[in-house]
Amino acid sequence: MKFKKFLLLSGMLLFAILPQLHAHTIDYQFANMSNTDIGWTYLQYGFTHIVPLGLDHILFVLCIFLFNSKIKSVLWQATAFTIAHSITLGLAMYGWIEPLPSVIEPIIALSIFFVAVENLMVKDLKPARIMIIFAFGLVHGMGFAGALIDLGLPQTDYFLALLTFNVGVELGQIAVISIAYFGFSKWFRDKSWYYPYFVKPVSICIALIGLFWTIERSFFT
Repeated sequence: MKFKKFLLLSGMLLFAILPQLHAHTIDYQFANMSNTDIGWTYLQYGFTHIVPLGLDHILFVLCIFLFNSKIKSVLWQATAFTIAHSITLGLAMYGWIEPLPSVIEPIIALSIFFVAVENLMVKDLKPARIMIIFAFGLVHGMGFAGALIDLGLPQTDYFLALLTFNVGVELGQIAVISIAYFGFSKWFRDKSWYYPYFVKPVSICIALIGLFWTIERSFFT
């Protein structure tokens, strides 16, 4: 069953990333900026794309955290997600694939719904969960690429801008996990009520939001 889910996700992913060569966007306003200024600017772009602007990405990261708030579990899932979105972000920005927002955005919303529902059905971290997170991470990376393409990139220091944007995204994700951990989980995760009265209701709410976004982005945008 898990393998079938992974095959379905892989098929959706292949449809979403059919390679199309395209030129990257260059923003000439950075021509007179130093390397440090460019790096700092794109670091901020990456961070703010997650916090506070990326509510869909925030909810996905929270689903990763809520599945099992033990550091080892979060680390495995977050690492898979990071590697995956870094791959597609780089491929998109170097012109090897062209993200299609009309396809990518509904799948990002669907990914939120999917992992939130899985939080209600599965408790132990298994390889299939890691593969699912990785597959959806590839899609989220194309979402990040779409935002970065809209921002544009400097004519020089292209790699620096791409790297610091990605670092900013990672810092945003770390911020979300840290707030969730130190704000609540660290103190209450061992309580008997933590899963049935916190994780389950929050996961249900996130699943409903993800389902609403999936429908909205598929048919009304």
